[in-house]
Amino acid sequence: MRRVAALLVHHPVLDRQAAIVTTAITNLDLHDIARSAYTFGLGDFFVSHPVAAQRELALRVREHWTNGSGAKRIPDRKPPMERLTIVESVEHALDALAPAELWVTSAQNGAGATSYRHAREQLAEPGRNVLLTFGTGWGLGPEVLARAALRLEPIRSPRADGFNHLSVRAAAAITFERLLGVQ
Repeated sequence: MRRVAALLVHHPVLDRQAAIVTTAITNLDLHDIARSAYTFGLGDFFVSHPVAAQRELALRVREHWTNGSGAKRIPDRKPPMERLTIVESVEHALDALAPAELWVTSAQNGAGATSYRHAREQLAEPGRNVLLTFGTGWGLGPEVLARAALRLEPIRSPRADGFNHLSVRAAAAITFERLLGVQ
C-alpha cells in the first residue's frame, strides 16, 4: 500500500463565479479532516495557505490541541492534530511528501475521472506517495487540476435533482472511506 496524505487547499480555489480566490482557514475543517484522516490511516494532513497570518492561526489551533489545554481536556484530539502540517502551497506539500503524485477531487464531472474502485487498486500497487487533494470554496483552481496524476470521480448524490454540495469535511471523510476503508 502506498503512503497516502491529504491536502486541503485554500489557494488557488474557485468562488461561485469561477474566479480564482483565496479562502480562510476554518477551525472546524482542521479538526474534522484531521480526525477523519487519522481514522483511515493517512500519514499526514497538510493545509496550504499563502497568507502567513492564516498559517499562524492554524498553527495556534494545532498547538492548542497538541500541547495546550485542549490536549489535556480532550486527549483523543492530540494524535490526529499532531499529523497536521501547515504549508504555504501545494508545491510545499508535494515537496514534503516527495516522491509524490497529486490526486485531486472535484464535485464537477470531468473527462478522465477515475473510479474509486480503480483508484483503490492503484493504491495497492507499488508507486509514489499520493497527495489526495481537496479544495475549499467552490473547488480547486484549474492549475491544480491540470497538475493531477489522477482525478477521482465526483461523489454522486442519489437525489433526482442532482443536488451535490457537500462540505469539504464530509467529502474528505467519504473519500477516505472509499479509498482506504475496510472492504
